[in-house]
This record gives sequence, structure tokens and C-alpha cells, in this order.
Amino acid sequence: MGAFDYIFSFCSYTYANAKTKRKPLQTVDIKVKMDCDGCERRVRNVVRRMKGVKSVEVNRKQSRITVNGHVDPNKVLKRVKSTGKKAEFWPYIPQHMVYYPFAPGMYDKRAPAGHIRNPTQSFPTANAPEENYVSLFSDDNVHAACSIM
Repeated sequence: MGAFDYIFSFCSYTYANAKTKRKPLQTVDIKVKMDCDGCERRVRNVVRRMKGVKSVEVNRKQSRITVNGHVDPNKVLKRVKSTGKKAEFWPYIPQHMVYYPFAPGMYDKRAPAGHIRNPTQSFPTANAPEENYVSLFSDDNVHAACSIM
């Protein structure tokens, strides 16, 4: 039985390694402008043929494609762009998920109802100059506040 156990453990080891190379199951949302049924069908078929795709949902009203499966998001985006359509990752999130939904830079007129721009994409970068409002009202310059009011 020693040889049989050795061969069985070797086979199960290679099966376990093949299993770990698989990408995790994830959902990828992409914004693509689709004008007609033909555009929708072309984009759906291109994405559906990818390896690892479980399901594809297309919402033409929102210009949104949702792909579920064991896929790489960048490869899905590249595949959608290969149809000749302008595509980007879905930049909106539901409004109730954000603590301050009306902060400057988050409102977008093109966003679907109940959605706002993703806060990580809407705020300026960390190296952007920051305005210092505290220096406007100081005890050293008492007339500065009067010029503002």
C-alpha cells in the first residue's frame, strides 16, 4: 500500500496546485455606450466567449455591463474596447453607501438615478495644494474677517 499512497498523494498534490492558480470569483462592472441591439449583442458575445466567464448582464439604459466569473478585470475591459466602443470601469456607486454624498466633486449629471461618482475617483490627489481656512480668521489680523463678510 505504500506505493499506492505515494502515487495518490502525488496526484492529489498536482490537483491542489491547479486549483490555486484559478482566479477568484468576482464581479466586474464596465460602462460602455451602446446605441442599438447590434452593439449590445456584439459586446455581450465578445465578453461571453472569454475563459472563466459565468454570466454577462447588459443594461443598455445605464450603459452598463456586469460580468461574473473567474476573470481579470483589465482583460475584460481590454476585450470590450476591442469592439471599437469607448469603455471604462463603472465609476458610480449607490448614493446610500457614502457618508457625505453631496461633497464637492461627487455629483455627476450623467450618473444613473440614485448613484454618485466613486469618492476615490472624485477627490483630488494627495499632493494637490490645500487651502488653509484657519489663517483667514486669526487674532493677529482682526480686519481679515471683516473683508470677507
